[in-house]
Amino acid sequence: MTINRGKFILLLFVCFLFILAVYTFWDNNRIKVVSEDIFIEGLPAEFEGYKILQITDLHDKEFGKDQRRLLNVVNSLEYDAVVFTGDMLDEYSDSPDYENFYALIEGMDNKDVALYVSGNSDTANYVINENRVPEKHEFIQGMEERGVELLESVYTVDKGPSRLHFTDFELSYMQEELSVVEGRYQLREVYEKYDKVYLKQLMEEFSHIESKSDSDILIGLTHYPVVDSLIDRLDEDPQYNLMDYDLILAGHYHGGQFRFPFYGAVFIPEPMYENSGLFPPQDKVKGLWEHRGVQQYVSTGLGSSGPIPLLRFRFLNTPEINFLTLRNKED
Repeated sequence: MTINRGKFILLLFVCFLFILAVYTFWDNNRIKVVSEDIFIEGLPAEFEGYKILQITDLHDKEFGKDQRRLLNVVNSLEYDAVVFTGDMLDEYSDSPDYENFYALIEGMDNKDVALYVSGNSDTANYVINENRVPEKHEFIQGMEERGVELLESVYTVDKGPSRLHFTDFELSYMQEELSVVEGRYQLREVYEKYDKVYLKQLMEEFSHIESKSDSDILIGLTHYPVVDSLIDRLDEDPQYNLMDYDLILAGHYHGGQFRFPFYGAVFIPEPMYENSGLFPPQDKVKGLWEHRGVQQYVSTGLGSSGPIPLLRFRFLNTPEINFLTLRNKED
């Protein structure tokens, strides 16, 4: 029996698609640890080798029962702080499910310094209750009961005479009137759910570190990467206040979610880029970069998202957590 050339090519193509589908399924359900040394000029000796674990964009994904496979990886690492940079939940779910994120944080061995900032698929930090008073969302309350703290302004780690400040980057650049950059994901609405007196107190906390000493390190946490043009604007426009950041940690882009050989990401969700992120600059999609002396590290994260369920997966883009080590940058 012979197979004509056309059927043979079709058979090969079907086999290729099958193998690619199996690989993609396997690849979407494993976790890699991406390690990076972050060199900071004038890093105090007390923070040399300080290790930060970044986990972002889980999107309600489950890595084994009760996150067993993810926890095996996380608990094998020795870190000083763990930061969650948003999108732990799935915005396309009919009813929000907190359990996959809760299972992760419940199973973590080290939560001595564990901080969270929200993303666009998460619940609001605050809601207005039946008495018209702002209160923390039930998701945030449950998270904090499990040992992870909502970062609202500044969290300081003291080591001898030196201090490392983690900040909510979005709030840190706003002035008292909440000047939110246009196109910045409706952040004004996020903060308007806060009690106004309490919000003012949070903003005042930044004034204590604006004139930071040489032994202070400043790390901003945000879900949304800070594009170069935004850094320029925050630095030059007097209605904003760009602090002297040593490092910014972000997520959101998923590394493009779909990545292609020899090119990279075709699209990232970034309204501040031309064409809203279509064909983005490949060196500003993931990993470490620097602009105007501000270093920024963007993780591709763990999960995937999108309005079309069949396309809610990652392609040639292995889920990752990030193990960042601070190092002194010598002259």
